[in-house]
Amino acid sequence: MDEQVFFTPDEHKQLIALYKRLLQLSGDTLQKNDCCNLKKHLVKVMSAGSIPRNAFGMNPIIKDMQTAVIVAEEIGMRRASILGIMLHESVKYNLCTLESVKQMYGEDVAGIIHGLVKINELYAKSPTIESENFRNLLLSFAEDMRVILIMTADRVNLMRQIKDCSNEEARLQVSNEAAYLYAPLAHKLGLYKLKSELEDLSLKYTQHDVYYHIKDKLNATKAARDRYIDAFIEPVKKKLEETGLKFHIKGRTKSIHSIYQKMKKQGCPFEGVYDLFAIRIILDSPIDKEKQECWQAYSIVTDMYLPNPKRLRDWLSVPKSNGYESLHITVMGPEGKWVEVQIRTERMDEIAEKGLAAHWRYKGIKGESSLDEWLNSIRETLENADSNLEAMDQFKLDLYKDEVFVFTPKGDLYKLPQGATVLDFAFAIHTNLGCRCIGARVNGRNVQLKQTLNSGDQVEITTSSTQTPKRDWLNFVTTSKAKTKIRQALKELVARQTEFAKETLERKFKNRKLEYDEAILMRLIKKLGFKTVTDFYQSIANETMEINGIIDRYVEMQRKETEQREEISYRSAEGFNIQQTTEGKDYYKDDVLVIDQNLKGLDFNLAKCCNPIYGDDVFGFVTISGGIKIHRCDCPNAKEMKARFPYRIVRARWAGKSQGKQYPITLRIVGHDDIGIVTNITSIINKEDNILLRSISIDSHDGLFSGMLTVMVDDTSKLESLIKKIKTVKGVKQVNRG
Repeated sequence: MDEQVFFTPDEHKQLIALYKRLLQLSGDTLQKNDCCNLKKHLVKVMSAGSIPRNAFGMNPIIKDMQTAVIVAEEIGMRRASILGIMLHESVKYNLCTLESVKQMYGEDVAGIIHGLVKINELYAKSPTIESENFRNLLLSFAEDMRVILIMTADRVNLMRQIKDCSNEEARLQVSNEAAYLYAPLAHKLGLYKLKSELEDLSLKYTQHDVYYHIKDKLNATKAARDRYIDAFIEPVKKKLEETGLKFHIKGRTKSIHSIYQKMKKQGCPFEGVYDLFAIRIILDSPIDKEKQECWQAYSIVTDMYLPNPKRLRDWLSVPKSNGYESLHITVMGPEGKWVEVQIRTERMDEIAEKGLAAHWRYKGIKGESSLDEWLNSIRETLENADSNLEAMDQFKLDLYKDEVFVFTPKGDLYKLPQGATVLDFAFAIHTNLGCRCIGARVNGRNVQLKQTLNSGDQVEITTSSTQTPKRDWLNFVTTSKAKTKIRQALKELVARQTEFAKETLERKFKNRKLEYDEAILMRLIKKLGFKTVTDFYQSIANETMEINGIIDRYVEMQRKETEQREEISYRSAEGFNIQQTTEGKDYYKDDVLVIDQNLKGLDFNLAKCCNPIYGDDVFGFVTISGGIKIHRCDCPNAKEMKARFPYRIVRARWAGKSQGKQYPITLRIVGHDDIGIVTNITSIINKEDNILLRSISIDSHDGLFSGMLTVMVDDTSKLESLIKKIKTVKGVKQVNRG
């Protein structure tokens, strides 16, 4: 395949422009032969022509170059990341090996490619990650921070390019994932500019009318807003110049997404949102005078405009864990309007715009201990979470939490999420301290485990050697580390108690000189109503079941089973018949439903909102309790579920042949109130084989007839046949499935 076939004329122009831009951004970091080797490699890729375009028809080389420009220009990453982006598709499609990349470009580049290839494999079948792959996705992120940054840049690029895409469903899926996964990630990593862009584009694609309503309102009020900003800035500017500070000031309108969130939260129209913009004072200060000059600027602003002390945010004294430093104040400006003012230095502003990568250049990678801890907490959460859903929900919660800063009695500082409790603090210090914690002294006052901590609190943990973790602790701790460690401790505790109960039971059997038959015991456990063997042994450990009583039941069951075997052995084989019973079975369970990756036999329920039956196009929705609800693809709730909780959606389909099991279906019938219409409808239903009429309700008003019928049918083909026959009844105008 030659270059003309691989690229359209427009793409060829893009290629040249992007290549020049990449050289400008990264030329100083590339090694001697990098450009030459990369050129040869790209020619080889074009000749092979084996890297396909994505679901949106994007050229793979152009897409990767666009992502590399974002990574270099807007995040500040250099050689290893850029080369990793440009080469990972070739490794994925076997045009070169990871080993050859390592030899030519170094281990750093190969490490990034390894992470990108793993993530690309997860996206191979769909433009979004499906629920069963979330754990693998987050583990890949946790291995190398640069992979998260690159994937975030890739999603920003994708969102920029799909505005004119005809594949509406894929665009909607990608936009939802950008909002619930990549925007929170960008927030956590301090990429606030990219985070806002992801949120705005997601809103634009998913709620087109809302986005353009707010955008039009912003455009209409721009002139008045600019005049107000100039009036606010002018006196501040003069005062700052008089003090000799070097600075520049800019007014920044808040993102469309954040304005929309305020409208929803405050329940008001656009006109009711007062803080549409923020003023940013950016000082050109030497590092040793940064804090001094920021507070000097703060003093000037608050002397001129009345501050709201409740809205002071001091991230100068203690920066956020992603490196963000700034002073945020809200003051009463002209015309009695509240205005947010952000004060920071050029260095702080670059960190705020470019996030973690910029922070590395100032502090060094080893300085990022808080983010290292965050990545470690992801790994621990994923390793110990009971489900992908639980892991994803906890991960999302951790991303947006603000921070509080508390002290040990020795003065050591700990960062915790907003809402963290005494118990969270204990686990943050050490797992054993958390497991033995019974309370604390906060600022010299005794408090309980669940006491919420505030910034500036001094906390001294109180412990007891007899304390053990309790399940209800999970209800009030907020950090993923505390939740993970509590679950680990509870599992270990249950395992120890189960083993002790089992040994006790076996010892009792020996004392009473009874034969221990595990098969009989399993049947007894089931008969006693326990779902798992662990639950049974836990009841012994908790003394809710008495061991001697269990053994008596076991002996009785053993005696009955022995008598039954003897009776059967003496009976003639002639006429012997085992009666099968279906008592207690769900009427639909024998139909084969394949869920997700060809998994059969999973517990599921059919949703009451749409009553799916065999043959319907269906999908699964993982409920909060962990069970799976099966919905029709055209269920009235499907659109909202897929938009709000896409990570809970699992694929499902009916397989094999219908087993003749019956499903309840509601039919809505509308027509003219002709004589005998009800009789004719019920007559048709009664003549149908294997269709049972369960209920019927009729309403007649002003010559119109409407009825609700509930019938039991085998599958969609029988249902469609019945609907066609009912439509032939004189007077029936409409038959719809409920």
